[in-house]
Amino acid sequence: MFNLLDPRALQPRLIELHDNVSNVTSDLVMTAMGFLGVRYQRGGNEAATGFDCSGFVRAVFDKTLGLALPRRASEQAEVTAKISPEDLRPGDLVFFNTMRRAFSHVGIYVGEGKFIHSPRAGGKVRVEDMREAYWSKRFNGARRVEGSRAEAVMQNLPFYRQD
Repeated sequence: MFNLLDPRALQPRLIELHDNVSNVTSDLVMTAMGFLGVRYQRGGNEAATGFDCSGFVRAVFDKTLGLALPRRASEQAEVTAKISPEDLRPGDLVFFNTMRRAFSHVGIYVGEGKFIHSPRAGGKVRVEDMREAYWSKRFNGARRVEGSRAEAVMQNLPFYRQD
């Protein structure tokens, strides 16, 4: 039986959790980075023909986790869990208002205030700093994709708290 009060029993579980979460987020970020330089294509959802922002995010989550997210950025925002910007971790989604409507652009947070995305016509998948004036003024919020292997690992631990 797992004893929550015994630090010797808790430590290995925390290490396992950290390793599993780190592996999943690292896999997501590495998959996303593998698409650097792929050209923007409106409505695109394949590396061979190009990506738009939501097609890029969808492809990364499908390839990494086998998870099929909705096609549009606004739909991706609807089906993911809202998180505080302070709680962002690599692999989370970041949303922006770039077309005078909420959640019109999406990217994947990679850490240290940076995100990767497929920006616009004529652009290519790239990493940018969310703290730059253009992005910080348009930031709509952060979301976490539930149902990933990392979330499953956490939910199976006896001390995991869901809000």
